[in-house]
Amino acid sequence: MRFTPLPLAGAYAIDLEPRADERGAFARTFCQDEFAAQGLVSEFVQANQSWNLRRGTLRGMHYQHPPHAEVKYIRCIAGAVYDVIVDIRQGSPTFLQHVGLELSADNKRGIYVPAGFAHGFITLADDTQLAYMHSAQYAPGAEGGISYNDPRLGIAWPLAPTVMSDKDQVYPLLEADFAGIALG
Repeated sequence: MRFTPLPLAGAYAIDLEPRADERGAFARTFCQDEFAAQGLVSEFVQANQSWNLRRGTLRGMHYQHPPHAEVKYIRCIAGAVYDVIVDIRQGSPTFLQHVGLELSADNKRGIYVPAGFAHGFITLADDTQLAYMHSAQYAPGAEGGISYNDPRLGIAWPLAPTVMSDKDQVYPLLEADFAGIALG
């Protein structure tokens, strides 16, 4: 695996290094030792998968409040998404900055999302699937969200969403005095 730091402190793009022969290819998608050698969280307690039927499906922008804040490692295993992370860590030098990148089954790229970030994506193809690893158990009472189209964030989504959950449609805009989440 190749770990490429993203412009937001602690976030990485993770590219696989497939070994190919006449049968096809094989690649390691996770290695605890390699994550630890990069100084990244290397213990995950939950794995999830999302199936998205139609192009234009938007999920996000989600996060968990401390003490349930979580690191996520996300890979697209079918189709393609434009994946966005936003730094909402209190006092961070990259507070409210975001990064977006394409994750696809073709490019085999993953993203490492530190605790204290909001995360979302929009599907670029029908029948898109994402696989997630989480460093903390999901805690329903600790969910948080930010409006995907908050003008303060200025995320340039590559297409307009056509499918969203009711919950994702009503996440609030950031208040002017939003100071972020303290990870303590």
